[in-house]
Amino acid sequence: MISVTLLGAGNVGTHLFKAFNKNNQITVKQWFNRSLNSISKYKNNVSITDDLSNLEIADVYIISVSDEAVADISAALPFENRLVVHTAGSINIHDLDKKNRRGVFYPLQSFTKTADLDFSEIPICIETLEKTDYHVLKSLALKLGGPVKKVNSDQRKILHLAAVFVNNFTNQMYRIAHEITESEATEFDLLKPLILETANKIQDLSPYMAQTGPARRNDLKTIKNHLKLLKNEEHQEIYKLMTRSIQNTHVASTRATRSKKN
Repeated sequence: MISVTLLGAGNVGTHLFKAFNKNNQITVKQWFNRSLNSISKYKNNVSITDDLSNLEIADVYIISVSDEAVADISAALPFENRLVVHTAGSINIHDLDKKNRRGVFYPLQSFTKTADLDFSEIPICIETLEKTDYHVLKSLALKLGGPVKKVNSDQRKILHLAAVFVNNFTNQMYRIAHEITESEATEFDLLKPLILETANKIQDLSPYMAQTGPARRNDLKTIKNHLKLLKNEEHQEIYKLMTRSIQNTHVASTRATRSKKN
C-alpha cells in the first residue's frame, strides 16, 4: 500500500485523486488546496486541508498546480527529506526545493475535469534523483495500470513540446474546421469519422506515411480553390503555412527520390 498526499486541485490533481481513490493499493492520505471550496465535495472521501502545516506523513507528496506555483509550493512545505514530486511537463526536477527528495510524476495526457479518463492507457513519465525513490514512483505508476517510462527533464520538455503540436494545435485545427463548416451551415459532426480514422491510422503507420491530401499530391488547383473559399485571412495564412510544410516534407522528398533514380 502506498500513501499519497495531493497538493492542488486542478485538472491533473482532480483526475489523479479519482484514479488513486478507486485503487485499493493506494491510499490518498490528504488533499491540500488553497481554496477548500474546490475540494469540499470530496471531504467524505479524503481528509482535506488548506493549511500546509497540517500535512501528515505520506510516502509521496504530489504537487499538481500551475507551472508558476510549483517552486513556491515546494519551498513552503514545512518538512524535509520526504519524497515530493510534481506533475508538470515543462518544469525541471531541480525547480523543486532541495530540502526534500525530488521527483517527477508526469501523466502524458490532456486533462479536462469533466472528461473521463482511463489511466491504464496513459503513459506515466517518471524521474527521480535517488534510485530508491524511482522504485517508489514506478510502483505507484504501475498500480494505475498504464505504461511507465523513465524520462529525464530534457526529454520530458521535448515530449511536452511535441504534445502541444499533437494535442493543442490539432484541437485548434478542429476549432477552425468547426468555424468553417458553420459558416455554410454544414455539419461538423460529419468530419468526426475522419478525425477518428486519422488518429487510428498512425497506430500502424508513421505520420509521414499516413499523410494524404492536396498538399501531399501537390494538387495546386485544389489548393488555389480552397484558398478562395477561406474568407478569414488568418485561416488563409494557416492553410498556406500547413500546405507549405507538407510540400516541403513530401514534394521535395519525391523530387529528390526521382533525381536519384535518374
